[in-house]
Amino acid sequence: MHPTPATGPIAPAPEVLATLDRLDQACKASPGDITPQIELWTAAASLDYWVCINRGTPESPRPYMVAADAGHMLCVYSSAARAVEGARTNGLVAPGESAPLLMLPLPGALDWAMSFGQHGVVGVTIDYPKLGAWCPLPNLARFRPSNDAPQGR
Repeated sequence: MHPTPATGPIAPAPEVLATLDRLDQACKASPGDITPQIELWTAAASLDYWVCINRGTPESPRPYMVAADAGHMLCVYSSAARAVEGARTNGLVAPGESAPLLMLPLPGALDWAMSFGQHGVVGVTIDYPKLGAWCPLPNLARFRPSNDAPQGR
C-alpha cells in the first residue's frame, strides 16, 4: 500500500469523532484498564481513512512521527482537520499555512503502519497531541477485520 496525498475533505461524522474523544477520556480515567483502550483502537481502526502529516515530498512521502519514552511513534489522525491542528500545534506549519497530508484507507493502513516496525517504530498514536493514545505496532493486527489477511505494504 502506498499513501496518497490527501485531496478534498476527509472528515468522519462528528459523532464518530465524539466517540473517539469519549473513549480517550475513558482511557485516561482508567489507565490500568485495557478495555477502553481496546474500544478506542477498535473505533480508530473502523474509520474509513487514517490521515498522516507528510514530512516528505509527494513523490517520496514520509509520515510524521514523534519520539516518546517507549520509542518512535507514527502519528495518525482521524480527520484532516485534526491532522492540520496537530501540524500547527507541533510547529510543523505556521498558522494559516496548509499542512501536506496523506490519506490511508483502512484496513490496509494497519499493515502499512505495522511495516514501520522494521525501521524501529514501536507504536502508533492517534490525533496527537489532542488525544495522544498509543498502541504498540504488533497489537494493530488484532484490529483487522476478521476476514482480512495482511494487506500489501
